Amino acid sequence: MDRFQELRVFVAVADTGGLARAAAQIHSSPPAVTRSLAGLEERLNVRLFDRTTRSLHLTEPGAKFLEDARRVLADLEAAEQDVAGQSKVTSGNLAITTSLTFGRAVLQPIVMDFLAANPRINVSLLLFDRVVDLIDEGFDLAVRIASLPDSSLVSQHVGDVRRLLVASPAYLSRWAVPQTPEDLQLHAIIAQTALMPKHEWKYVKDGRSARMTLPVRLEINDAHACIDAAEHGHGITIALSYMVRSALRDGRLVSVLDGFSPAPVPVNLIYAQRRIIAPKVRAFIDFAAPQLRTSLAHAGKQQAHIL
Repeated sequence: MDRFQELRVFVAVADTGGLARAAAQIHSSPPAVTRSLAGLEERLNVRLFDRTTRSLHLTEPGAKFLEDARRVLADLEAAEQDVAGQSKVTSGNLAITTSLTFGRAVLQPIVMDFLAANPRINVSLLLFDRVVDLIDEGFDLAVRIASLPDSSLVSQHVGDVRRLLVASPAYLSRWAVPQTPEDLQLHAIIAQTALMPKHEWKYVKDGRSARMTLPVRLEINDAHACIDAAEHGHGITIALSYMVRSALRDGRLVSVLDGFSPAPVPVNLIYAQRRIIAPKVRAFIDFAAPQLRTSLAHAGKQQAHIL
């Protein structure tokens, strides 16, 4: 049995959770998939799946081997494309993930332009408000807004975003502009749960990090809903700079207490570390990184201030 085919079978079974579904995915037959998987386990002398009458589940060694199998198959695909000259006419399926709000506001337009420039590449753009495991969940790339821990992933810094407090001019004309963090205790606060957990606002005062619990009138787990409420004059909300770029530019919102803002949050393109980067991945990085830098730089500059 071709060892690469064994790996393809193993990955298909892990992805689909069943022998018949894996066979359909790789255009094989269930008996052939069963034989291939049994041969792989016998050669490795390890059980890769726990089997029941209805399902298959990866064992601990199987889960570890899955990560290695994906990397080997990705390297093989990249090497084959490179030697065949396909890197000049890049093709394939590209799986990308990022957060829901960033995906809608920033990444989706870039992906659409990328598709127009690369007609032989198909993109699956999946948006989640959680940290996705690129290797285990089969993604080629991600855009993350966070400081990244050391890992086997490669990151390319493409910009920064700032946490801003924003309100409508109408609201601030009624309730006055806060001049110090303590002034927020007198205001109606609209909390976005991901950016203000436990109603805490993190800020910097006299060069030191600080935090305070704010009097939240309204709490919503959707950034757009919070921003919409602030635009309609219901209070002060927290947002990342890219989320309110157009509202600040058009004067629908203004930022307050900018002098107390914490350090910017880095934005990174990340992908798995491999000896050979697949041409489709390299093509997207080369295309998207400059556009992300431009977009995020504009978001950082387009701020209106009330002093």
